[in-house]
Amino acid sequence: MSQELFAAAQSGDAEKIKQLLDAGSSHAATDEAGETPLMHAAREGHLDAVKVLIAAGADVHAKSPQGWTALAKASYNGETERGYVEVTEVLHEAGASLNDAIFFGITPLMLAAGGGDASVVEWLINNGADVLATNEGGRTARMMADDKFYVDVINLLHEAEQQLGATVDGSCSSTRVTQPQVVNLMKLATH
Repeated sequence: MSQELFAAAQSGDAEKIKQLLDAGSSHAATDEAGETPLMHAAREGHLDAVKVLIAAGADVHAKSPQGWTALAKASYNGETERGYVEVTEVLHEAGASLNDAIFFGITPLMLAAGGGDASVVEWLINNGADVLATNEGGRTARMMADDKFYVDVINLLHEAEQQLGATVDGSCSSTRVTQPQVVNLMKLATH
C-alpha cells in the first residue's frame, strides 16, 4: 500500500492520498532512498497533496539520509527546472526550517539560487533564509547564481547581502544584522 501512497504523492492525487491514509497507509513511510511521501509531493509542487499529508501528521522536519527535507525538495526541482513558492510557504507555515542543509551544506536558498528560480529565492529571502550561509566549500547562494549568470537571482541576493552589511566578496562589514526585504521588479514576458 505504501507504493500506492508514493505514486499518489508523486502524481498529486490528494483524494487518493486521503483514501490510502484512511485505509492504513503511513504518512511516515519511506522509500528506498529514505524519502517520505511528503518529500515526493513537495518535489513535484503538488500543493493539495502536501496539505493533505501535513494535515494527516506528516513530519515536515523529516530528513532523508542525504539530508533532503520536503522544503528543500520544494525549493528547486532540477527535472522541472523550477521551485514551488506555494509549497515552500505551506511547509514553512507548518514549521519546516528554511535553513536546514542537505549534503555538502547546501541550503534551500542555495538550491533555488543555483537553479535560477527568482520567485523562490525572493520568497526565501523575505521569510528569513540565511542569505550569508555558506556550504562546506565556502560558497554562498549568490556565488552559485553567479556561476550560471542568473541576473535576477544575483540582483536579489546582492541587494539582500548589502542590506545585511556584506561587501561584494561576501564578508560582513557590520555585526548588526537585520532581516532583509527584497522586492523583485521583473519585466513581464510578452508573447
